[in-house]
Amino acid sequence: MSEISLKPIGYVRTRFSDEEVRKSWPKGVEAEIEVLPQYEDAMKGLDGFSHILVIFYMHKISEKDRATLLVKPRRLTRLGISLDELPLVGVFALDSPLRPNPIGLTIARVLSISGRIIRVDGMDAYDGTPVLDIKPYTPDRAVAEIELPSWYRSLWERIGRRPL
Repeated sequence: MSEISLKPIGYVRTRFSDEEVRKSWPKGVEAEIEVLPQYEDAMKGLDGFSHILVIFYMHKISEKDRATLLVKPRRLTRLGISLDELPLVGVFALDSPLRPNPIGLTIARVLSISGRIIRVDGMDAYDGTPVLDIKPYTPDRAVAEIELPSWYRSLWERIGRRPL
């Protein structure tokens, strides 16, 4: 198997600390995506979309963390479920940052675009995070009806919220 080489098209810039970003779930934080000069032309036509998909490289994930395959959905401890009550599931069943290839994906609201700077809200990446790609969020990407595993539904029901 061959290696894959990706280069950033830009970087996340935010005034929030790593800890503030980490604790911002599920809302995210305001940030700017600074697109590199050589990719500015790729932004043509992006203005007018309300949301974008931001694909980024979680550069602060260690090699040890990349080897972690089973985790508990720890974010739910913020909503009142104890760590002992959470199931151990594979990283592909969660949006945990611990994963073999630390690629992040966020749907962010576009606040403004000026030159090479895209101001967004709802970002969950740290300051300086390399951005790998940006795509418009379009109606053909929206899924009206989804199914969820019973373990996921039951956790959300326990905290008195519907997952959908």
